[in-house]
Amino acid sequence: MNSPVVILVTAPTAEAAAAMARTLVEEGLVACGNVVPGIRSIYRWEGKVQDDAETLLVLKTERRLVPDLKVRLGELHPYQVPELLVLPVEDGLPAYLEWLAASVRPPG
Repeated sequence: MNSPVVILVTAPTAEAAAAMARTLVEEGLVACGNVVPGIRSIYRWEGKVQDDAETLLVLKTERRLVPDLKVRLGELHPYQVPELLVLPVEDGLPAYLEWLAASVRPPG
C-alpha cells in the first residue's frame, strides 16, 4: 500500500539525526526528514527512570517502504533499541502528497 506515513525517531544529537535523515533521503527510503533539536525525554530503561536531552527526527515516506526503513534504521541508529513509531497520514495538501510519492523509491 502506498499511503503516506509520518515516522517518529528519537536520536541522541541533532548531528546523529541529520546524518540518518540524509542517508535515508539519499537512499530513497524517505522523502524528507525534519530534525527537531531540544526535546527532553523521560523514560524507563533497564529498570531506571532516565531524563535525557534528545533530538526528534520526523520522517515522511510511504507505508510500503516501512519494512525496509526498519532494517536500515536499525543499521544506522546508535541506540540499542531505537524508537520508530509509524503514524498514518489521514489527509494532506495534494501537491505535497504527490511530491512525497515522487521523492521516494518507485514501487517494485
